[in-house]
Formats: sequence, C-alpha cells, structure tokens
Amino acid sequence: MDLSNLQPAPGSVKSKTRIGRGAGSGKGGTSTRGHKGAKSRSGYSRKIGFEGGQMPLQRRLPKFGFKSLNRVEYKAINLDLVSQLAEARQLQKVGVEELRSAGYLRRGQLAKILAGGTIAVALTVEAHAFSEAAKAAIEAAGGTANKI
Repeated sequence: MDLSNLQPAPGSVKSKTRIGRGAGSGKGGTSTRGHKGAKSRSGYSRKIGFEGGQMPLQRRLPKFGFKSLNRVEYKAINLDLVSQLAEARQLQKVGVEELRSAGYLRRGQLAKILAGGTIAVALTVEAHAFSEAAKAAIEAAGGTANKI
C-alpha cells in the first residue's frame, strides 16, 4: 500500500446536496428556504441582536450608570496589614515597594491606606493616597504619612 492507492472507506464520503436544481431533485422551488420573508431572499444577513422584529434584549433592559474615563482606582490597604508587615519584616518605613514585594500590590497599582485596624509603632508610611482617619492614626502613633 502507498499514497497513490489510498481511498476513503465505502459509504464514508457523501456528495453535497445540490439545491435549486429543478423540481425533480426534491430540493427545487423554494430551495429549502421556505416561503417569503427576509431569510428567503438573496443578500440576507441577520443583524447581531435581531429578534425577528421583537424588541431586542439590549433595548428592553434598562440603562444606568456612568464610568468616568478619568477615574483613579486605588487598591485599599488597611492599617493593620501595614503594621503586620512592618512587624514581620522589622521595617521602619513601609512604602509601595515593600507592599509590592509582600504581594499586596501588583505592578502599576496605586495604594490607598485606610484606617482599618490599629497601628502601635511609629512608622513612616508612603502611599499614593491616605484616608483622613488613617493619616491621623499614623501621626497619633508618632509616625509620618507621606503621599507619593
């Protein structure tokens, strides 16, 4: 046996049904397209979301909300997490690099320190934003809050 005498198994290959070739073929007349309507016409292409004239889903559902193109998204980091990190690694300064190396921030993310938890040690904390309560708690503990 070689490539010159290969052929498919008997009955495995069928020829394509040829429609629109006369009444005797059984597929003439409307050529399997049914009677009338857009789908029976040549050149028909269904628009995305078209539901046959029924009000489409994307127009039935209510529209609401707005997202500003200029919004700035911060990753929220609580004070207790900052103090745990400083305690675990014996740090005096906790900045974005330390948070990133600990796995709390991804590259390009902005950090905002929030007042969740307490801080007992005087730390220098550097972040992109601080809540008022977090800034007050850091300064009350004898540390400084530096905005980047």
